[in-house]
Amino acid sequence: MKITFSRRFWILTTAIVVFFTLIFVGQNLLHAWRIKRQIAVLEKEEELYLKNIERDSALVNQLRYDDYLEEYAREQYGMQRKGEEVFIIR
Repeated sequence: MKITFSRRFWILTTAIVVFFTLIFVGQNLLHAWRIKRQIAVLEKEEELYLKNIERDSALVNQLRYDDYLEEYAREQYGMQRKGEEVFIIR
């Protein structure tokens, strides 16, 4: 007994295989696009953090000197010496 498949069967089978292949490939492409977008966001954050590290490192180096440390404490924290009057003008 010989089983024969018609042309319609092979077209339908090919269409089903192509359909499922496109679905899986489409999902993978969507996933890859989301990952690339996330990588771009993380690279921007990396640049921001590197700039912050550079700025803070420069500040730490400047704070090693007593003159700048005193100036920084006065400007940022409103500190003053004993018996000194400070007027804040804004």
